Amino acid sequence: MAIRILVADDEPNQLELLAYNLTSAGFEVLRAEDGQQALDMIEEYRPDLAIIDWMMPYMSGIDVCRTLRARTETKHLPIILLSARGEEGDRTLGLDIGADDYISKPFSPREMVSRVRALLRRAHPSLTDEVLEFHDLIFNQTTMIVTRCGTEVSLGPKESRLLAILMERPGRVFSRTQLLDMVWGHGVFVEERTVDVHISRLRKAISVSQQNGATAPNLIYSIRGSGYALRQPHDVS
Repeated sequence: MAIRILVADDEPNQLELLAYNLTSAGFEVLRAEDGQQALDMIEEYRPDLAIIDWMMPYMSGIDVCRTLRARTETKHLPIILLSARGEEGDRTLGLDIGADDYISKPFSPREMVSRVRALLRRAHPSLTDEVLEFHDLIFNQTTMIVTRCGTEVSLGPKESRLLAILMERPGRVFSRTQLLDMVWGHGVFVEERTVDVHISRLRKAISVSQQNGATAPNLIYSIRGSGYALRQPHDVS
């Protein structure tokens, strides 16, 4: 599954340049043209990283960073702040306010992609790993082989993508709408009930027998009124 990055910049040429280079590097890119739109899209689509320009209409990049860091669900979101202001004081302010990295304009697109990858490795190591592991579940994303308790599990394409999403972010609760967008794509009309059906199939597929003959415990929990999350068998709170 592609790593999702939000880019917020009110300069159309800059936004297009960033989106083109990040897409070419294999990332899924969301675009925002002002600070408020960036906040709305981050809340709706839950990107893995945000690149935010300092100077934007309606809400500056600095105010966007402040808001994101104040919210529980986004306080750990990796943020790169862009700015034409290269003075040391501005860089310090950007980092102190909550940005994880600061890049001055103009910049090399190749350097930007390298900075994105470096920040993702620090913030979300599992997103850049070929092999995902959780409890007794292993997902090799290169071979697309899933094993549980040492037994290979057969999954369909949709179940595989759902599992990858949950394993990349264990503990995070995903709503049905978020899973629909991430697995079936934006703008595709699919009933939310479809997610329940595929989650049920996924649970059944990974409920293999352990060495003692017992069925492996459930790892995918339904969070009432919210969605689904991957959790340790004893962590049902």
